[in-house]
Amino acid sequence: MILGIGTDLANIERIAGTLARFGDRFRNRVFTETEQRKAERRQDVAGTYAKRWAAKEACSKALGTGLRMGIAWKDMAVTNLPTGQPVMQVTGWAAERLSDMTPEGYEAIIHVTLTDDHPWAQAFVVIEARKLS
Repeated sequence: MILGIGTDLANIERIAGTLARFGDRFRNRVFTETEQRKAERRQDVAGTYAKRWAAKEACSKALGTGLRMGIAWKDMAVTNLPTGQPVMQVTGWAAERLSDMTPEGYEAIIHVTLTDDHPWAQAFVVIEARKLS
């Protein structure tokens, strides 16, 4: 069963401008150390950050809150499997919210996909509840 769906579109140029203006203050407020390491070793640094920004926005929408009610940017983090597939991990208040919205006898699975076509970066998140066996 689907518990939540969220999508977001981010402008890569806007993220590049924010990185130029606020630098580490912006990076450290929004992105985990793992996300920062991934972005900083990519050729398209701003595009990588923009996709992760969009994923966090999309995840907050799928959780049904948006970025309010105690959710923090770093409560949502995008990592990648060895295959390159993006994976959303939640901690803190986001994990509590996910637990609260997951019916008993089910486990929550967060699906995320990222794409970009300069100057746009997009993310789509689906939260699925899968019955435990």
